[in-house]
Amino acid sequence: MQIQPFQDTSGLLSTVPLPDLVLLRQRFARPRLHDVGGAVTAALDATEIASGLPTGARIAIAVGSRGVAEIATIVRALVAALRRAGAEPFIVPAMGSHGGATPEGQAEVLRSLGVTEEFTGAAIVSALEVDRLGELPNGLPVHIDRVANAADGIIVVNRVKPHTDFSAPIESGLSKMTAIGLGKHAGAITIHSWGVEGLSRQIPEVAKFVVAHTKILCGVAVIENAYDEVADVVIVPPSGIGNEQERELTEQARSMMASLPWEDLDVLVIDKLGKNISGAGMDTNIIGRIRIADQKSTAARITNIAVLDVTDESHGNAIGLGLADFTTARLAEKLDLQALYINCLTAGVIAMNSAKIPLTLATDREAVAAAIRCAGRPDFAQVRLARIENTLRLEYILASRNSLEQIRPGSHVEVLSPSLSFDVEPDGSLPPFEQIRARYA
Repeated sequence: MQIQPFQDTSGLLSTVPLPDLVLLRQRFARPRLHDVGGAVTAALDATEIASGLPTGARIAIAVGSRGVAEIATIVRALVAALRRAGAEPFIVPAMGSHGGATPEGQAEVLRSLGVTEEFTGAAIVSALEVDRLGELPNGLPVHIDRVANAADGIIVVNRVKPHTDFSAPIESGLSKMTAIGLGKHAGAITIHSWGVEGLSRQIPEVAKFVVAHTKILCGVAVIENAYDEVADVVIVPPSGIGNEQERELTEQARSMMASLPWEDLDVLVIDKLGKNISGAGMDTNIIGRIRIADQKSTAARITNIAVLDVTDESHGNAIGLGLADFTTARLAEKLDLQALYINCLTAGVIAMNSAKIPLTLATDREAVAAAIRCAGRPDFAQVRLARIENTLRLEYILASRNSLEQIRPGSHVEVLSPSLSFDVEPDGSLPPFEQIRARYA
């Protein structure tokens, strides 16, 4: 896509100084599974789900587009356990509009996450056709992937975590994957058309309806710690989906979330956003920007956000870009507006601001300088700035020295480096975050 970036012909940005930075390390609680595949196998074996299947039973494993930690390993372990029980597992993409809402695009999204036929040992069967199961008492129709519905059983896999667009007892997890992911594009657009209420109130009801009218065998709930690692894997029976067990898992996940160690920042520089990082591209629970009527965030208050790039795994779908104030020509050139717009139009009211294109600058350096210039600090040396890789990785942060005075009490933050100049490559790009981290971590 061709977007003409701002041309700094008057020197508005070239004269803005970039602050020296220090490398910080945050410490969070770190419960984790060291053998994720083994944990999946043990959890499934502890139930009678696999052993109770008839020989040759076709089992659909529903996998979404999120970058769930070790998702390929989890799916492979499920496939192996089901095969040992004599079943014939296969994988279905459980996605609404992701992958451009095409069968080929959704299969490619799975492959980009490492969920391939070669690695998992199971075929990927991608289609958009759905069966209509019925409707809720309020008239909301309920859909399910036709291929999955024709199977002898369905296992739903997803990470359980707080949602980026609303607050409710059950947010992002097995219910959402059952209601929206398995509902494919038809189900996703139907539920999202109800707005925030459709997400916060109707998703669990739709999920319970699906459970009551299909052959859902169980859900595999993945809980991640603040380091984007698998902390726990829980096999949830059908009765737990949309009910108290999933509510408890949501609270468990919330208690382990990472956060920025500030209440307020002037500038946050985010190296990359992406669908594999968050459904919103950038986790609003981190950046504090929901921008949906009546939905408020308790996260950090940030004056300006500059996002510099989009992950390859997003395939040009840079939804969430509208939550930033400044971006780069490099990111704009990677935009696939068809994929972005179909995701936005499907999500409806919760995504209207997420697809807007912010001020576009020629280079990383100019995007950062623009964020500093417009931060409301006439003395640029007073700007409190932080740089992160993405909203999933918050262990290491580069921050201006004056921001250290404002770190939230009780945060476990260690300064790892001396003052470092804000290095910029000759082409105006920033050196890779991991390069700086490796030098001092």
